Amino acid sequence: MSRSQGSTFPRRLPIPDPMVLIFGILVLAALSTHLVPAGRFERMEVDGRTHVIADSYHPVASAPASPFDVFLAVPKGLQAAAPYLFIVFIAGGLFHVLTCTGALAQLVNNGVERVGLARRGVIVWCTTYIYGLFGIAIGFENNISLVPIALLVAQRLGAPPLLGACMAVGGIGVGFALSPINPYTVGVSQKLADLPMFSGAGLRTLLVLLALAAVARFATTLLPDPSQQATAQPTPGPQDEPESPSMPQVQPLRPVDYLVLATFAAGLTSILYGVFALGWYIDEIAATFLATTIAIGLVTRTPADRLVAQMMTGASAVTPGALVIGLAASIKVLLDDAQVIDTLINALAHTLAGLPAGLAAILMTVVQGVLNFFVPSGSGQALITMPILIPLGDLLGISRQTTVLAFQIGDGLTNLIVPTSGGTLAMLAMAKVSYTQWLRLCFPLVAALYLLSWWFVLAAVLLNWQ
Repeated sequence: MSRSQGSTFPRRLPIPDPMVLIFGILVLAALSTHLVPAGRFERMEVDGRTHVIADSYHPVASAPASPFDVFLAVPKGLQAAAPYLFIVFIAGGLFHVLTCTGALAQLVNNGVERVGLARRGVIVWCTTYIYGLFGIAIGFENNISLVPIALLVAQRLGAPPLLGACMAVGGIGVGFALSPINPYTVGVSQKLADLPMFSGAGLRTLLVLLALAAVARFATTLLPDPSQQATAQPTPGPQDEPESPSMPQVQPLRPVDYLVLATFAAGLTSILYGVFALGWYIDEIAATFLATTIAIGLVTRTPADRLVAQMMTGASAVTPGALVIGLAASIKVLLDDAQVIDTLINALAHTLAGLPAGLAAILMTVVQGVLNFFVPSGSGQALITMPILIPLGDLLGISRQTTVLAFQIGDGLTNLIVPTSGGTLAMLAMAKVSYTQWLRLCFPLVAALYLLSWWFVLAAVLLNWQ
């Protein structure tokens, strides 16, 4: 049966507002600094990267958070998350300007019409896999700009924004999490494990394709009952600025629409080139968004004052999501200041010692998932934990390839739900879906993906996958 509301949690288990939820986690983090002793690993620079020295953990002077530190962590978190905040605001402005032209909505509308609404499931599967391929090949935060397109697809299918978020954020997130060519997790981890770069791609490719199938199948349950689907209404002209524009009637694209779409495509192409050839990241991508917005204004001959007003409208619409990103970043700031993160890493890693190889490998994914809450950077987490887990895996009879896979699964899948993942919160802001709505939707999906992944981990242990 279809679920038009997209919630799988019982209604008797309410989740509070995202701000309330994350502030509550911040308070718990502050309390934990009074219970967890401070400590740290020694680190060294190798080829410009900071590496943890194995067995170098030692206690340091305790610095538990005071009540005032809880509030002080919030502005510090906003500063730490500034790149994510800025890209959300600028991307929000870009897509509102793009929405006001009507070009992208018309392109999506025509594409859906060509496939046919009777084949809505096919559209959902194809859209999910397209986003998944972007996650596999391009990265995570680099795809923020593409998220609103999935909203237009969902809107054309008569579905809520949650469907768009599931296709886009779920597809990108799972594709990036389990990518066989992920340079940030697989690449860094395999280098630390002395494995050939991107080796073992066959098993990882099978896992990511099956995981994306699970996301697509889950997304189709969010489609509304066709008998209740509302008929699309015409969109107002390009100069109108409705808060929630409806989909346009099927019409041929105008010459100005082609110019707008070509400008937008040129911006995305520039981002891809910059990411792969020039090492671009959040700041450069945000700058390209801004330049693309102005270029769209020029090709549509939109007056400067109106263009700025459209950008401000788009930016204001994503403000709540942007502020959630900053508040979530304050959690790591507080734990860093108290110097308890290394203590947690050391304790969690050593809980695996002495366990059977299969169980230990599965628990590695759980440990990495927990650690991802405190260290949301995939490459940063690899540099911290892999020097501990690799020798531990050797002692337990777990191949290094399997240890890398366990790290990849635990780090990647939890990115979909941990509030400290700035990229995920930025995408949700662009998808106009709150963090609590996403939690209600995504928990069962992440649980299913973990179960699928554990079968692959067990197979890797049993086959001594190298």
